[in-house]
Amino acid sequence: MQIPVIAWFVYGAIRLIGPTLRLDVVGAHNAVIIEHGGETGIGAFWHRCIFSAAWVWRNRGMVIMNTVNFDGQWTRRVIERLGFGTAQGSSSRGAIEGLNVMALRIKEGKHVAFTIDGPRGPRYVAKPGPIILARRTGSPITVFHIGLQHGYTFQKSWDLFQIPIPFTRVVMFLAPAVRVPTDAGSEVMHQKQAEMQAALEKVRDAAESWFQLSDQQRKEVRATWNRRD
Repeated sequence: MQIPVIAWFVYGAIRLIGPTLRLDVVGAHNAVIIEHGGETGIGAFWHRCIFSAAWVWRNRGMVIMNTVNFDGQWTRRVIERLGFGTAQGSSSRGAIEGLNVMALRIKEGKHVAFTIDGPRGPRYVAKPGPIILARRTGSPITVFHIGLQHGYTFQKSWDLFQIPIPFTRVVMFLAPAVRVPTDAGSEVMHQKQAEMQAALEKVRDAAESWFQLSDQQRKEVRATWNRRD
């Protein structure tokens, strides 16, 4: 009985706060390149910013790896109402089944994504799901993070979960794609895992510090991130 009540409350909060957010995107071309290239992407982001991410990426048909535990069941109801698809599984339960579903959805042309340190942490330690899926499908991995100018942080939660305050400014940083060869061996897989971890930390640090910078500093950071090598 708790599942539909929690789901309705969280969905209502996202629908209430989401339209008021003032979003700025840095590094958007990193996702546009994948889209314009006709590729299907694999997204990865920290659990901390899932509230904001659910609003930003709504109604795109993106498939999210969703846990099979209690939290996963009410979460599934919320994100499906926001226009996401779900694949049931997690790093600890049903992982293989979930990856199989996501591989099928990629084949169908749908983008997929992971809350990469979920469902229970450790915080900011990336799990290997996207790397495994990228080797299997050949799809590129794009990592992102959303920072808030003003928000409420659940200090006692394992992920330091954040909820934006209405009408606050938010920024999303997207990193260049991580690509995994479909014939990658163990050593390359470890290298790509480290590359993804580093990219996740880089977008997190950039987004979380954005609103402490001066206008000139933000201009310089934006120019660096938007540079197309």
